[in-house]
Amino acid sequence: MFRHLFITFVLLFGCVWPVAAQEKQVPQSKVQIDLSFAPVVKSAAPSVVNVYAIKIAAQRQSVFNDPFFDRFFGQDSPFFEQRPRKSQSLGSGVIVDRSGIILTNHHVVEGAQDIRISLADGQEFHTELVLADEKTDLAVLKVKNPPADGFVELPFATDESLEVGDLVLAIGNPFGVGQTVTSGIVSALARTGVGVSDFQFFIQTDAAINPGNSGGALVNMRGELVGINTAIYSRSGGSNGIGFAIPSSMAKFIATAGINGGEIVRPWLGARLQAVSSDLAAGLLLGPPRGALITDVYPGGPAEIAGLQSGDVILEVDGRRIEDPGAFEYRFSTQPIGDQVQLYVARGGDAIEINLPLIPLDASLDGDQLMLQQAGRFSGAYVADIGPAAIEEFGLPYNFSGVIIKALADNSPAQRLGLREGDIILALNGTEIRDVRQLEKIVQQRVNSWRLTVRRGNQVINSFVSG
Repeated sequence: MFRHLFITFVLLFGCVWPVAAQEKQVPQSKVQIDLSFAPVVKSAAPSVVNVYAIKIAAQRQSVFNDPFFDRFFGQDSPFFEQRPRKSQSLGSGVIVDRSGIILTNHHVVEGAQDIRISLADGQEFHTELVLADEKTDLAVLKVKNPPADGFVELPFATDESLEVGDLVLAIGNPFGVGQTVTSGIVSALARTGVGVSDFQFFIQTDAAINPGNSGGALVNMRGELVGINTAIYSRSGGSNGIGFAIPSSMAKFIATAGINGGEIVRPWLGARLQAVSSDLAAGLLLGPPRGALITDVYPGGPAEIAGLQSGDVILEVDGRRIEDPGAFEYRFSTQPIGDQVQLYVARGGDAIEINLPLIPLDASLDGDQLMLQQAGRFSGAYVADIGPAAIEEFGLPYNFSGVIIKALADNSPAQRLGLREGDIILALNGTEIRDVRQLEKIVQQRVNSWRLTVRRGNQVINSFVSG
């Protein structure tokens, strides 16, 4: 009877010992879910590194190292001296080129004087920072002395076929415990409002992402890089099943810039956008509210050259659906300079196609720049006309005119006056300032006092100072 049961078991379930010898495969159906992710991990894990960012800051410490003296004399006394204080942040990175080009998060390496990486097998290398882009929260490192045979690189996903529900793996170094792999699914795509970077367009996943995972890899079941893990949504600081990754198309754009010399050149639109509400959609003869509504166009900018107008709604970029301005900014900013993109636009109830040239913002359009000298209280300020670059950076009206402070000489009269880099001088003694040449003439006047109107961030500050 026992023999009969054994034969029946083998016929129904197959022999148990050959299964262990079979080569593992990526799960491709529910029936195969008991198989292993190990093949994907084996191909991707060697390309994921630990990143050690060492920061050294000066700190005043008592020479006596005694709390009584610290409280009695205070830190301004001669009994205190500057001593270096070393701190270290820990994150992850991804090798994206055999020569030793590594992608990580900007916040992992920000302010670091020494950045090292270690491979999964324990090898350690010194790196140099070749590109840091706070706008995308991405940075590019390069190994200083790579081995002759190079590194194992992780390929970027070749298409944007990622869908909600797809299986993904997150690989990194959470809490500094060592390389760790977690699995999950894509919970959402094109997620906005995360507040991690200027380009709000993230992959959301429930694969466990914890502190230390930042800069690590999010890979698909083909072992391709689909995202750079960058943030978690958690009140406790640990994974609650909501993590975010920067899509591979943005990561590849930054990596390419790093490989090509470290300069990021993004295309310039020359137009202002806003989201489409239900009321606006009805007034613009649209269906469901979606797209990016153009509210203003810069004269002579790429948008005007292409024929875009205020009131147009951009619905697609190169055939990819646009839900909101954030989605457009992401699609547009990752396009290569020198080409063009095809826009599908709604205008007055009609649908039209527009080819938009991909050209950078020309710095020569910013006008004059000069250092104010022999200018009394304003000497030592390096000022420039407000041009397209400043208008875009500070969100100013396209017809705005004024002068921006680009830099201040150390301990100069302008610095002691309280002026700051980025201040926009709007008026002096009631006279509106239009350009640097006008400012240069006015500040050389001999007056008893100055009434200064400055825009600082979103504030307009009025102050009186002696001449």
